[in-house]
Amino acid sequence: MAANWKMYKTPKQTAAFFEHFNPLVEGIHDCEVVVFPVSVSIPAAVAATQGTAIRIGGQNLFWGREGAYTGEISGQMLHEAGAAWALVGHSERRQYFHETDPDVLKKTQAALEAGLTPMVCVGERPEEHKAGKTDEVLVRQFAVGIAGLTEEQFAQIVIAYEPIWAIGTGNTATPEIAANAHKLIRAEAEKRFGKEATDRLRILYGGSVKPDNIAGLMREPEIDGVLVGGASLDPQSFSKIVKAA
Repeated sequence: MAANWKMYKTPKQTAAFFEHFNPLVEGIHDCEVVVFPVSVSIPAAVAATQGTAIRIGGQNLFWGREGAYTGEISGQMLHEAGAAWALVGHSERRQYFHETDPDVLKKTQAALEAGLTPMVCVGERPEEHKAGKTDEVLVRQFAVGIAGLTEEQFAQIVIAYEPIWAIGTGNTATPEIAANAHKLIRAEAEKRFGKEATDRLRILYGGSVKPDNIAGLMREPEIDGVLVGGASLDPQSFSKIVKAA
């Protein structure tokens, strides 16, 4: 159960969130909880979750270890700041910063090299959804952004399916729509990496997930968790989503 805070919460606000959130999920051990704050708030998040099972991740990383790349951050830097995960290929990175599928592959490999667990995002744009091109888009994104991994690398990643038409719009994909997309991703994974590796693969759903729709999503066997945006900014709201696991 993952939270992408996007460009919200200063370090002080991050500490305040966990002060309220930690007691609400204390004792929950049957699922992983990962929070992705902005980079400058990672140390505050790590400090605030010491002694808990909550893990912290970075929202983005650069594929190089170091160099003249103003404004970028490497996987090693995230790791040394206390992050254990890295979000890769989020739709907003693709849309606003023109990240491509080859970029996603390089960033995934860089995250793994730094000892981070990549959460690799895939999903179709609104116009692609309306045109019935969901399958075509997911097959392409998998082929270029994920299939280039080795079997050992693939075994270490998590995939998040986030239909862009559902992000922040209130238009959540139905559990059936999400499950069908997850089945397609698993089929592509099995072609490339085999059934055993695919059976171990976790695929999360992301797109206007809220406490009032989480139960229906989690009833689908194909959905292994969720990537939550706006509803994760409130400790009460996100705790309800976590408990639904």
